Amino acid sequence: MFLVDSHCHLDYEPMLSDIKGTLKRARDKEVKALLTICTDLSKVPLLKSIAETHADVFATLGVHPHEAEKTLPEKELFAFLIQEATHPKMVGFGETGLDYYYTHSPKEAQQSAFKAHIEAALDCDLPLIVHTRDAEEDTINLLKTVGNGKVRGVMHCFSGSAWLRDQALDLGFYISVSGIVTFKKAQELRDILKEVPLERLLVETDSPYLAPEPYRGKSNEPAFMIETAKKLADLKEISFDELKTSTTQNFLTLFSKVTLSCV
Repeated sequence: MFLVDSHCHLDYEPMLSDIKGTLKRARDKEVKALLTICTDLSKVPLLKSIAETHADVFATLGVHPHEAEKTLPEKELFAFLIQEATHPKMVGFGETGLDYYYTHSPKEAQQSAFKAHIEAALDCDLPLIVHTRDAEEDTINLLKTVGNGKVRGVMHCFSGSAWLRDQALDLGFYISVSGIVTFKKAQELRDILKEVPLERLLVETDSPYLAPEPYRGKSNEPAFMIETAKKLADLKEISFDELKTSTTQNFLTLFSKVTLSCV
């Protein structure tokens, strides 16, 4: 079995200028499929091109909460998302959500954009990739109200509380683990993640951000995800092979539109 990087940004430098090398290094480290995540609608043509060019790369449609103030109004955003989701390599919506730590966009704009993504996910039966920071209660409330508790998805780069973990799991969401789990000062996070059932875990890089140990401080890339996966296997007290098998199957279950020739 192999690993899937469930969240990376191949349209960001330095990976964009070296996509072939980035993908080769990832494959050499057992990362055989990647999901490149949209943060701004202006990037959609580029993400389509990347996904169309590489059989093992898939993409999403979304507006990061930082960009919410600059995007389309809610109804127009919803229409755009469902129209573009007909593309065969567009397999989910996000990253979307709420970020009250930076509030680069006003809370109201973030919530409006998040609602449009939730409604699109329900309409198209595709998963959400959710970013939440310092906004746990509002995030869960919108998933329960706008999403009617029926929208499916993943809490990306999870670094939240045990409460958020439990609420997300109760909603049927998956929990995605980034390189943060390898950081020396992340013991509290490791304790929270240890209690996530294996069948609800995904692994990601969020590259070019959050490189795991021993690469911390460097620009992250999908090949480095093997360190995060090994740390997670140790945390769950399972073999690396079992971790690979479970997280890859979890990815394919959630992102059911994805088809991989290497499976």
